[in-house]
Amino acid sequence: MIGSLLILGFTLSLDNFRTAIVLGGLRPTWRRSVKIAVTFGIWDGVAPLVGIVVGHYVGGVIGSTADIVGAIALGVYGLYLIVQAWRTEVPDELNERVMLFGLPVPLSVDNVVAGTSLGLLGYSPWLAPPLFATTTALMSLAGLQIGRVAAHLIPVRPDLLTGAALIVMAVLLGFGVL
Repeated sequence: MIGSLLILGFTLSLDNFRTAIVLGGLRPTWRRSVKIAVTFGIWDGVAPLVGIVVGHYVGGVIGSTADIVGAIALGVYGLYLIVQAWRTEVPDELNERVMLFGLPVPLSVDNVVAGTSLGLLGYSPWLAPPLFATTTALMSLAGLQIGRVAAHLIPVRPDLLTGAALIVMAVLLGFGVL
């Protein structure tokens, strides 16, 4: 049971991992990276809890739109970064509000659906959500550090590169490639 939950938690955290790699291009500090990763983890822990508690109805309503919502959110944030890059100098600070609240919510929608399925299968709300939260936080932290290192190797303005990468990710998600 725990083995299958670990595999599911790892699989569900991959969208956060991909996004974290791209956000790592903005070169967040270690402290900010931990804050972002923990926030991603919290949202990915709360989402299956909501799914388990609310049950089958929520899964039926949002199940088919989860990927679309996530792709749109990534694309909008990517477009925002590109427009800001053209209009301003290189930012000293990241738009932390969007990274902490704007991106994790749509990335966690699939966890609501997974939680609904787990609830229907009788899984405990005390086991899956904390496990998913921890897995996502660790995967996101790793992704942020990988992206940060990659950004140092690529001599392009980090906010422009991150914006373009988010838009590419959103398009690929929209077409079902990722």
